[in-house]
Formats: sequence, C-alpha cells, structure tokens
Amino acid sequence: MFMKNMALLAASLILGVCGTAIAQELQADAINNASMDSIPPERPPDASAQPDAAIVHLQVLLDRAGSSPGVIDGYYGENVTKAIAGFEAMQDLPADGKLDPEVIGRLSDEMPVIEPYVISEDDAKDLVDRIPEDYAEQAEMKRLGYTSVAEKLSERFHMDIDLLKTLNSGSAFAVGDTISVAAPGVAKEGTAKRIEARKRAGQVLAFAEDGALLAAYPATIGSEETPSPSGTHKVKGIARMPTYTYNPKVNYQQGDNTEVLTLPRGPNGPVGSVWIDLSKPTYGIHGTPEPSRVDKDPSHGCIRLANWDAEELAAMVKPGVVVEITE
Repeated sequence: MFMKNMALLAASLILGVCGTAIAQELQADAINNASMDSIPPERPPDASAQPDAAIVHLQVLLDRAGSSPGVIDGYYGENVTKAIAGFEAMQDLPADGKLDPEVIGRLSDEMPVIEPYVISEDDAKDLVDRIPEDYAEQAEMKRLGYTSVAEKLSERFHMDIDLLKTLNSGSAFAVGDTISVAAPGVAKEGTAKRIEARKRAGQVLAFAEDGALLAAYPATIGSEETPSPSGTHKVKGIARMPTYTYNPKVNYQQGDNTEVLTLPRGPNGPVGSVWIDLSKPTYGIHGTPEPSRVDKDPSHGCIRLANWDAEELAAMVKPGVVVEITE
C-alpha cells in the first residue's frame, strides 16, 4: 500500500509539473515570442496532443492574412495545412500547404499576436443560461445567445474557448478583468465575384473579379448521406442573425420533433450568426454554434463556416455572385 501511494504521489507530481509547463508555454509572452521555425514544414502524423505556442502564433498570422485556420487552438491540424495552402495561393506561391522559410518570411510581422483586453459591461450582456439540445426547447427561447462571457469573447477573437481559458486560467471573466486574447486583425475587405466550395478539400475560397484569391476558409460541406449540390449556383440574399425554420419533411429529423418549429435568432442557433442564401432551394452558406467542429463533423448538405468567417464572407458578396460547389 505504501509503494502504491508513493507511485500515485509521483504520478500526481509529474502531472502537476507538466500542467505548469503547458501553462507557461501558453502565456502571452511565450506565444508572441514563439519561433515558427520550430514548426515542421508538414504536419507530422503524431502531431502534439497539447496546444503549441508556435502553432498559436502561426494561426493568428494566417487569420490576419485572410487565410483562416478556423478556431485558433494551438493544434497542428488539417485546417492549418489548408490555411497555409490558401496563403500560398494568395502570394502566388506553389500551394502545397508546407510551412517553408518563404511562407514564414511573408507571414511574419512586428505586431503581437496576443494582446491584453479589458472585459466591458457590454461583453456581459445578452447572455443565456444554456442552449438545450432539443429544438422544441430552443423554440421556446427568446434568443440563442452566448452562454458566457468567455464563449462570446472566444468567438470575437476567433479562439477556441479552451485556449482562451488556458491563457487566462486565473480570470473569472468578470467585467473589468484584463485578459489575454488573440489579435487576428480586422476583417478581410473586398468584393467577391466568385465563390468556390471544394468538397474534398473542405474549403471555401472567395475570388475577386480579376481572379485573385481574396480569402480562404475551412468549411464543412455536406456529407455522404446528405451531400451538398455540386454545380453552379448563385447568391440570392444574406440574412444576419437569422431565425431558423426547422421542417423535418424538408430538412432532417432532430430528436423526436416531427412538427415545424421556428427557432429564435442568435449565434448559437443551428445556422449561427449569418445565412447566405443560395439559388438552390433550402441550401446556403452559414455560420455554426460549434466553430471547433468545422470540417470535422458532417453537415446536412449546406456549407458551414465559423461564425466570424461566414460574417466576413457575407460582407464581401452580393446577390448574383456565382457559387461553384466542386468535388
């Protein structure tokens, strides 16, 4: 029993030391000073199971450049590789998704990637207690808002909520607290004349009239059971903070709900904070209440982006813009 207790104590000490090391590695200064030269050119099969300061640095710079990695979480996932390839295409480099010295040199800037932010009273407004899974319960709510200050700020700064909490482990996220957040920069501007949604790549690309790539986003594009409609479509309109009409005869079956339901607006609604309506009936490009799941879970046929990416894209398109969904 004595030896067993000693083993447990040793294990707990090791875990404690590791936890402290991880926390130190993800402090603001460590991320700001992290060298991207330490990142392998290609994502290794055994990519770290822990968030990495250099990857956070890279993700913020990619987002700032207009090639979104999705949620900034510190993990070297496929969305990072796609974002590197998108940035390479913007820079007229071979779009192989490899983080070589040329890419690092063109991405680097002098601005910090993590900045301090003071939580305001507005940040604590319009929150809800919880978001029930059942659509019938959601339909009874006035708004499908954020459930915490941390969730609201994680989306504003394009961060995974776990990374935000790790960076600010001592904060209660109360009004007046100064916390550390990512600095992805201002939303990409421009006028998109063509949108391309690539199913196999899981990516949406926005092109200018001259064919230049304006922005790239990771995306969930349908599924095997409910594929997105390949071919050429057009943008019909844009709805910000839309309500959502659930119709099991037209859409899909959710739980035991067999009746048509109208779900209230809010960033935690089924289509997130914006809906870009397509000429193909019932299909659109939209946000999501779970940005960390973009291009990881299937959709019901639509094109799903992180809320902030969908909002940025919506600002660049108008009715009539061509949307090509390719295999």
